Amino acid sequence: MENPGYIALSRQMVLRRQMDLLANNLANLTTPGYRGESMLFVEHLKPTQPREKVAFVQDLATVRDLRAGPMSHTGNPLDLAIKGDGYFAVETPEGERYTRAGGFTLDPDGQIVTAKGFPLLNEGGAPITVPPDSGAVTVARDGTVSSDRGELGRVRLVGFGNEQALAKLAGGLYDAKDQEPLPLEQRDIQQGKLEGSNVAGIVEMTKLIGAVRSYQAAANMANQEHQRQRRAIDALAGVRG
Repeated sequence: MENPGYIALSRQMVLRRQMDLLANNLANLTTPGYRGESMLFVEHLKPTQPREKVAFVQDLATVRDLRAGPMSHTGNPLDLAIKGDGYFAVETPEGERYTRAGGFTLDPDGQIVTAKGFPLLNEGGAPITVPPDSGAVTVARDGTVSSDRGELGRVRLVGFGNEQALAKLAGGLYDAKDQEPLPLEQRDIQQGKLEGSNVAGIVEMTKLIGAVRSYQAAANMANQEHQRQRRAIDALAGVRG
């Protein structure tokens, strides 16, 4: 394959991954706490003939949009939204994980859990449990959970030095990997609200249409180069014959 074919192929490979990423953003348009992702591109220059260079496209990394999503009022006392920085800490079978999705419920044991049944942790690293026959549960802005039985615990809210390095998992969870969770001094938890996805549907759809068109243009370029090579081969074969 000659240089034009390699250039078109490198462009198609990157665009294919970009389309997958954009499609995933659109699929999570209504997912609470979801943060959109985009690709970081870099131009890779390779020298060929003297004073000539060939440019290839490479996707260097995936970048997460860390802006908060819009908040919506639900009225559900166990729906919690974080205003500003921070993540809820929850306990999973694989260990402690972190999330911005604050749609919690009570399990049969009275523990406050995520939609997947993972317990919300307090500052001591233990699940927050609501005693049976308790009255209305209230959550103060500093994360203190109370009922008519008194204070039940304080929601553990943590931050990270490099949020981009968090590994995204299924169900809106993140793995801290080698980072140590940092306690937050500024805490603002909104009860009865949910943080929505920060993906702008129209913007993502526009990007997706542009990526599809660019992919088609690269495919046409590769096809034209293939036809050019065939014509050259046929012409050379005719001369030799």
